[in-house]
This record gives sequence, C-alpha cells and structure tokens, in this order.
Amino acid sequence: MEWFSENPWVAWLGVALVLVAIEAASVDFVFLMIAGGAVAGAATAAVGAGFAAQVLVAVVVAVVLVFVVRPPIKRHFMVPAGTGGIGAASLVGRTAWVLQPVTETAGRIKLNGETWSARTRDAGTVCEPGQQVRVISIEGATAIVTGDAVGQKSE
Repeated sequence: MEWFSENPWVAWLGVALVLVAIEAASVDFVFLMIAGGAVAGAATAAVGAGFAAQVLVAVVVAVVLVFVVRPPIKRHFMVPAGTGGIGAASLVGRTAWVLQPVTETAGRIKLNGETWSARTRDAGTVCEPGQQVRVISIEGATAIVTGDAVGQKSE
C-alpha cells in the first residue's frame, strides 16, 4: 500500500480502467467521461500535485466531459428511437431514384448512394427512370417501393 501512496497516478489509472470496463457494459458514455476525469487526476498526480488538487481536477474534467463532450458523441454513435434502427431496416421510409423501370417483378433504384433491386407492391404500377419513389419495405435484398413520392430528377 505504501507504493500506491508514493505513486497515486497508478491508483487513478486503475480507477479509469474500472470505469472503462463499466462503460463497456453500459454503452452510455457516462462512465467513459468519468474515466477521462480519472485520467486527468492521474496526470495531476504525476506532476506532483496534492490529493485535493487531483480530486478537483478529476471532478472538473469529468463534469466538462459529461456536459460538453458526451452529447455530440452520443448523437453521433447512438441510433435515435423510432428511426428504424440500423442496416436495411433504416432504409424504410427513405426516398430513392428509379434507374431502370420498376414493376411488380423487377427494377433498379438508387437508394442511399447504392443501386438496389426493387419492385412495386401493386400490380400494373410502373415507376419510370428519373422518378422519385419511397421505400415501404425491404424483403431480402429487394426494396419494395411506391410511386407516391412523385417527383422527377432535375439533373
């Protein structure tokens, strides 16, 4: 124990590692920000500051990280509720451009920067190239579209 009192920065790094492990389970970026405060406390200890200064720096850095850094990180990495999740499910509701005529059996669209096979749900409906369509579902690797999102490509 005497070694820890002579090297408090190691204890701070130990606390930071424990907090990072907790963050791995929670994935809410709170414990990661507090771990950042612990690392700042370790840096303060490494330069020889007293325990009160170490705690003060750790708390201030953790609070700044939680309230300033965490919100944009959370917005960037978390999927907002009700957006359809990730992967193909997130494409439902988006608009796409018809590349080749889309019928009830075949067609091609440009969706989210990629070329997809597509078909319409209704018999007799044909979506022409340049027309904007809306994705109503994804079935395997095929987008099911509707021509209700009427629009022509202006390029």
